[in-house]
Amino acid sequence: MKGQRSKLRSSLIAARFMPLPIVAIIGRPNVGKSTIVNRLANCQDAIVHDEPGITRDRTYRPAYWGEHEYQVVDTGGLVFDDETEFLPMIREQAMAALAEASAAIFVVDGKVGLTGGDEAIASWLRLQRVPVVLAVNKCESENTGLTQAADFWQLGLGEPFPVSGIHGNGTGELLDQLVTHLPTEVLPEVEETKVAIIGRPNVGKSSLLNAFLGENRAIVSPISGTTRDAIDTIVQRGDNTYRLIDTAGIRKKKNVEYGAEFFGINRAFKAIRRADVVLLVIDAIDGVTDQDQKLADRISQEGRACIIVINKWDAVEDKESDTIYEYEKEARSRLYFLDWAEMIFVSAVTGQRVEKTIELVDKASSEHKRRVATAVINEVIEEATSWHSAPVTRQGKQGKIYYGTQVRSEPPTIALFVNDPKRFTENYRRYMESQFRKHLGFTGTPMRLLWRGKKVRESEQSSTNRALRVK
Repeated sequence: MKGQRSKLRSSLIAARFMPLPIVAIIGRPNVGKSTIVNRLANCQDAIVHDEPGITRDRTYRPAYWGEHEYQVVDTGGLVFDDETEFLPMIREQAMAALAEASAAIFVVDGKVGLTGGDEAIASWLRLQRVPVVLAVNKCESENTGLTQAADFWQLGLGEPFPVSGIHGNGTGELLDQLVTHLPTEVLPEVEETKVAIIGRPNVGKSSLLNAFLGENRAIVSPISGTTRDAIDTIVQRGDNTYRLIDTAGIRKKKNVEYGAEFFGINRAFKAIRRADVVLLVIDAIDGVTDQDQKLADRISQEGRACIIVINKWDAVEDKESDTIYEYEKEARSRLYFLDWAEMIFVSAVTGQRVEKTIELVDKASSEHKRRVATAVINEVIEEATSWHSAPVTRQGKQGKIYYGTQVRSEPPTIALFVNDPKRFTENYRRYMESQFRKHLGFTGTPMRLLWRGKKVRESEQSSTNRALRVK
């Protein structure tokens, strides 16, 4: 009982930092909860597949109806009389979702009709202190919808609303009832750092998420592929707010069949693109694999800030004083795509150095967004070219950098205006990047150098002159 109160308290604390009220979607497996989520959130983010148990963790999506904004949280299918693998953990996740919710939508299957499982869930919901709206899904025909819904009056949860998650029939009436239970005052939006947790299956991504939160937010199991969807969680540390995105393990493409895993991996790639910082989680026992290298390249190509997290360090046997340094040297040689990223050795199980990871996230995020004055950039260029002048071509023509300026952040991008980009070899371009990093930092984030030739400059100046003449 004490443990249940602690989990409830943790969920309520987490809810304080949610910018919008939460609506939990509850129901048996395969009644169409994720389809309802997609309909309410006006998206196709929740994985919909004709297989019970696709949704296991709780996942959040923003939604609105009229003037009301809220977050809808999808949960796994509830089964109370079965202790099969994952089902007890799915129940725990659904209960946690309900603990932080302002209201719940109980989804039942209008085609199947009332079942014993529905009655068991209804009995449990009547004991909770959360308003419940009853949605009878799969009522595609408006003519028969009321008849399909009629049986569900006996659940004792008020009016059953016939709806179609696929076509949208009846959702307006359902939402009109729902918003009467939502708070009128909404917490203000807060600036948050989006952190995606990425890696191969079973490297400890969900365990790392739970270690950050101090609660069982995501289902953790030794069976690979437990997390099917990208899962957002808000966590507060001091004055900073973080959106942690747990994702499905990413296997080699040839090993992935079309279906739930395929969609889950696509969500993981989307999570990389929408993140400010990516935590690339590596299994300390397995070391850096070919798949880890491909993920590192993907992170770099997407221009995301990154921390390399070596997890399960507690499981490495016979460690000596120099083991960590030798391991880091070997790992970095294989993860050369991310030579700018910081590396940390942690144990999600023991909590070793997990909090230190947040500090590195703050640093990487700050560097990812940082802008540098043009005068400072040109001082670095002058210093760098004085020590190592630009190369000379076989025809005796030398490259010249006129000036540079930062044109964007996230990632930091510097345009270098030169006489001819072709006169700068790849080695010299890497030299210039190393000089910018040496003098300006940008630790934890990729950076881009744009080499702009004289013709480009003349074209831009001509366009400016034409615009001035028009005025």
